[in-house]
Amino acid sequence: MMLFRILTISLVLLAWVAAPDAFAQANRNGDDQPGLVAAPGDEQLDPKWQKTVVFFRSSEPPGTIVVHTNERFLYVVQPGGRAVRYGIGVGRDGFRWQGLVKITQKKEWPDWTPPEEMIQRQPYLPRWMAGGPGNPLGARAMYLGATVYRIHGTNQPTTIGTAVSSGCFRLTNPDVADLYERVPIGTKVIIRQRPEV
Repeated sequence: MMLFRILTISLVLLAWVAAPDAFAQANRNGDDQPGLVAAPGDEQLDPKWQKTVVFFRSSEPPGTIVVHTNERFLYVVQPGGRAVRYGIGVGRDGFRWQGLVKITQKKEWPDWTPPEEMIQRQPYLPRWMAGGPGNPLGARAMYLGATVYRIHGTNQPTTIGTAVSSGCFRLTNPDVADLYERVPIGTKVIIRQRPEV
């Protein structure tokens, strides 16, 4: 396993040496930056994006996840008209979606295999990367239905509240670890573009 991690880091460094302009562009665009390890202070979000309990009107049962992509918030419905709200990063223009799915799989410190479509857009990405602090999926991942999308952590906590992903929903590592413990496989996930009126 250690050999794979060393190999992954070596490939990322080799890509950076071969194409430093691509990495600089990725940094400006908020694209995935494999190998980047966030500073501990970066996990401290602006109060607007910090996890909190809020009033939340919903006919969904407690435990349901509701994602409001336009607001950049993920809610876990609680009893009594409340929800736990997390600030999230969402898909950039052209990569936002809506629908009804379930969590089909959960992983701690997941490995990352970028989809072919993502590699075409960001050719400097590794084809595979072991889980760890520099992995763009962060500390936890919850896989959404049969899609390629996930709710996951991030090695770029400064992107919370922005629209920079390829369709996944990202949280800080402490927040995604908290969410991971709250929801089991089979949890209903509703993704909305706009809040209910």
